[in-house]
Order: sequence, then C-alpha cells, then structure tokens
Amino acid sequence: MSYRSSIIVNTQAVWVCMTLAVIIQAVTSIPTNGSPVLLPHHFTKRSFFDIQCKGVYDKSIFAKLDSICEDCYNLFREPQLHSLCRSQCFSTKYFVGCVESLLLSEEMPNFRKMIEYLSK
Repeated sequence: MSYRSSIIVNTQAVWVCMTLAVIIQAVTSIPTNGSPVLLPHHFTKRSFFDIQCKGVYDKSIFAKLDSICEDCYNLFREPQLHSLCRSQCFSTKYFVGCVESLLLSEEMPNFRKMIEYLSK
C-alpha cells in the first residue's frame, strides 16, 4: 500500500468515526427544549488536567489547540465534537479530523509538538 493510499484510508476512517459520533450524539442527546447545549469551557489548569494532559500547562498552547476544536465545533455544530476533539489531551482521531476539516494539515507537525509538550 502506498503512502498516499494509506493517508486516504486513514482520512476515510476519521470521517467514518466522526460521522458515527455525530449520529450517536444526535440520537442520544436531543434536548427537551429543542436547542443544543454546549457547555462552557475554560483555559484553567483544571480543564487542562480534565482532558488527561499531564505535561506543562501553557495557557497559550492550550488555547491554540482548543481553538481548533472550537472552530471544528463551529463548522459542524455538534456539541460532543468539541469535547471529543479535546479528549486525551488533543491526541484522538477527532483532533486530526478537525485539523483536516479546517485545512490545517500542513501545521500538523507543529500541533504534534504542542500536544507532546502538554502531554509529557
């Protein structure tokens, strides 16, 4: 399998996971008042540790990575997507899918360094 076709397969897998998450979320959490609820998030040390980041707390790096998840939420308008993107200290396929959706793939090496800094 060539490098390009493996990227295509990985991208398709990310989209399938995101689609399933969106469908599950839509089916299981229909609010009673008809409007979706997005819980507020904060750039505090507590939220840093809540998403399993065990490295150095750097508010600017944390805010940059979180803004990717926020933009992804704004693009797809699925409340759970924001928390899925942030989970495991931004190291899930949802984060990668958001980066790809926002056409920021060229910056992924920089994002990985940021994630590593926050994670270790």
